[in-house]
Amino acid sequence: MPFPIDPPQPLRTLQVDRLPVAVYASNPEMGQAAAWNARAIIQEAIQERGQANIILATGNSQLTFLHALRDLEGIDWPRVTVFHMDEYLGIDPEHPASFPRFLREHILDAVQPGAFHPVPSQPRDPEAACREYEALLRAHPADMVAMGFGENGHIAFNDPPYARFDDPVWVKVVALAEASRRQQVGEGHFASLDQVPTHAITLTIPALLAPRRILCIVPEARKAQAVRACLFEPVSEERPGSILRTVDHARLYLDVDSAALIG
Repeated sequence: MPFPIDPPQPLRTLQVDRLPVAVYASNPEMGQAAAWNARAIIQEAIQERGQANIILATGNSQLTFLHALRDLEGIDWPRVTVFHMDEYLGIDPEHPASFPRFLREHILDAVQPGAFHPVPSQPRDPEAACREYEALLRAHPADMVAMGFGENGHIAFNDPPYARFDDPVWVKVVALAEASRRQQVGEGHFASLDQVPTHAITLTIPALLAPRRILCIVPEARKAQAVRACLFEPVSEERPGSILRTVDHARLYLDVDSAALIG
């Protein structure tokens, strides 16, 4: 799809509690609109401080956004430090489902940021690795996080019942809910459920809320139920994405398919 001269405009917008929501005609238009916003955030940070720090998500739902951000001109990538939000514990870094590999293939190898700090997949001491990654995040306060919702409403790998809005740490080891593991099979990253790792290292919900701006990018019909629950059922750790309704610095991007159940 050719890149537009101006950002795509939403079909409609709504406000749910403190969260602005924009619905776009297609997944590509949604991804392009989010990328325009991300570029402005990155440019503003570089203008203010000479550098920008961003956290990126992985997964098929993020592809239109990542590709649009990769293809946008006007970002001084050598001044950008990139973090990401989760990784399977024990997975080979070259496995096709490795999240750092995903980011390298879909954006980082093309744009060559100044630094990329992958969440480690095979640390000798996972708890020590969590503390080290948290220290890196705190030393580089993020200007932006771009993320999505899982099919059970999770953000990063903060799955019910392990998600905590008041988590005392920014990075931790978690057991993966079966719903999350099945989603990875459904997206084609693993051939069967028994191949999906049972644990991961993830940024926690407080870490995901800490950046100056939050872009939540949620396309596709398979996410429609999670979108409806996170927007219109009570804010709860049972649907972690609902926490975005309680902050002033987030924006939710949907396409018509993911917005199908919100009226």
